[in-house]
Amino acid sequence: MSDDTRYGAEEARAAADAVRARAGVARGGEPEIGIILGSGLGGIASRIVDPIRIPFADVPGFPAATVAGHAGALILGTLAGRRVAALAGRFHMYEGHDAGLAGFPVRVLAALGVRTLVVSNAAGGVRRTFRPGDLMLIADHLNLMFRNPLTGPLQRGDVRFPDMSDPYDRALRALARRVALERGVPLQEGVYAGLLGPTYETPAEVRMLSQLGADAVGMSTVPEVVVARALGLRVLGISCITNMACGLSLHPLSHDEVLETTRAGARQFEGLVEEVVRRLES
Repeated sequence: MSDDTRYGAEEARAAADAVRARAGVARGGEPEIGIILGSGLGGIASRIVDPIRIPFADVPGFPAATVAGHAGALILGTLAGRRVAALAGRFHMYEGHDAGLAGFPVRVLAALGVRTLVVSNAAGGVRRTFRPGDLMLIADHLNLMFRNPLTGPLQRGDVRFPDMSDPYDRALRALARRVALERGVPLQEGVYAGLLGPTYETPAEVRMLSQLGADAVGMSTVPEVVVARALGLRVLGISCITNMACGLSLHPLSHDEVLETTRAGARQFEGLVEEVVRRLES
């Protein structure tokens, strides 16, 4: 059996209590919206007003972030007039972490009061019409990590068998499409395939993903969304297409390319997320 019970409801409440003590609830109250920022997409943290920045290492149960492009901090403050908690970085199973730890930050966000979660990631484009820098609204996902963060004893507050027929909230996706249209931001929509990593996919694997219905591929997000749905959180997901997947481009893939492309497209992403947060219902 998985040892993911180390990252359960009780541990999440303890971590949330430590964050409250560190941040001081008098400085604006508890967050209502959580944001998880993927590789190279942490710039939105600079838009948070009166930020309280807590390094991951100071949050009980959180290890330090190890991936380039991840600042490794929990940031509380106000974005577009709404109280938010942003995770500048995440934990990946390819780093050797359990699925339970990959989803644990969402448990902590929920214990802090978050009811709506915005997840983002850098992803490779499987759909041939994608170009580096495109933004893709996640409509659904394929869990090809073959791990589930809910494995083990039922945690307090969880649904034992969460419904995954609509993992990425339809109303939130409609709101994102309206905001993108008004702002003139091209926004694609598609299916995200989550793989374990850390290798990029082979050309044969990319052909397989296309046949399975994937439009983009990455190494994160899925465990977070599974935990969010088990806790009843609404989820909005956005991928930044940083490169064409292997076999669809003419040069080898690298993480440096991922970071360079996300930096180039980050401003559109940041503006889109900020306006969506502004318009979310309380």
